[in-house]
Amino acid sequence: MTSLQPPLILASTSRYRRELLSRLRLPFTVEAPGVDETPRPAEPPAALARRLALEKARAVASRHPNSVVIGSDQVADLAGQPLGKPGSHARAVEQLRMMSGQRVVFQTALAVVRHDIGHESVDLAPVTVSFRTLNDAEIEAYLRLDEPYDCAGSARSESLGVTLLSAIESDDPTALIGLPLIRTGAMLRAVGLDPLAPQAAACRP
Repeated sequence: MTSLQPPLILASTSRYRRELLSRLRLPFTVEAPGVDETPRPAEPPAALARRLALEKARAVASRHPNSVVIGSDQVADLAGQPLGKPGSHARAVEQLRMMSGQRVVFQTALAVVRHDIGHESVDLAPVTVSFRTLNDAEIEAYLRLDEPYDCAGSARSESLGVTLLSAIESDDPTALIGLPLIRTGAMLRAVGLDPLAPQAAACRP
């Protein structure tokens, strides 16, 4: 990698974000940020997502000051109530019952930090999702087949979760999966990482 292309680190162990970032064909490594994701009292979902994305990027950037670090977080927003990763079948059933027939905003935040030039940026890519009215049999069948217990709001949109929906509204379509690639590309270009730059292409195997 040349000096014009600083190292890139994804501050996440999410397989979804790793797969999405790989689409930009920039070499990168992955590091767990080790950030406490507990919401603060009365913290709005959008603010929670932005805060955690930035904290994740800062945590890893503090250990790699000459690298560009990407942090991201997603929180499902149901009328101002944050819904995170369910972690269990019972919690997933509860979340899907709550979202049945409702419009839910998936707040996906993205942060880019590069300590050596004093750069920090954070942005939000909201996606509005309309859920069909779901019965318990559909919910149980979906959870049994997809097991989306590591997905905010218990819906894996890139898999069978899409069958729970009636509409998706977004200006950055990959945001719903976990990493808004349109914003990612723009924010990386701002710190000297461009997937289409000649030196980037030269670094690829």
